Amino acid sequence: MRETNGQGESKQPQLREQPRTDANRMTIRPNGSAYDAEAASTVGTATGREARESDVKLLARQIERLAHDMDKAQIRDYVELMHKPLQLIWRNFLSGLSRGIGIALGFTFFAATIVWILQLLGALNLPIVGDYIADIVRIVQRQLQINPY
Repeated sequence: MRETNGQGESKQPQLREQPRTDANRMTIRPNGSAYDAEAASTVGTATGREARESDVKLLARQIERLAHDMDKAQIRDYVELMHKPLQLIWRNFLSGLSRGIGIALGFTFFAATIVWILQLLGALNLPIVGDYIADIVRIVQRQLQINPY
């Protein structure tokens, strides 16, 4: 709901104009130094010309650094790959296939290590735990004999 004054008109917050001070005119440069925009914009003064020249040099350095960072990030290669969808699909297919094979081999190694450790623990004849481990090892060995791969 809108707030209204007594005459049915909506109340708008009144903005007060800030008094113009030197702090309002100052601009902070990326290197942290202050820069007086009005003083530098005066034509014909040495400080204005020097400030513009230093700004151009600063801008040139920033553009050079940005170009170097983009080159390091290999953005051009990424954009080229986005314009070749078949190559992108092929690369994603190969990476998915590689991940699947890696997961299968890793899980096989992990499971074999666990079974080997359980066999060692079963050979120790620990009470309660030893019987449980021996049952698990027997089940695994029986499954391997039934379904030889």
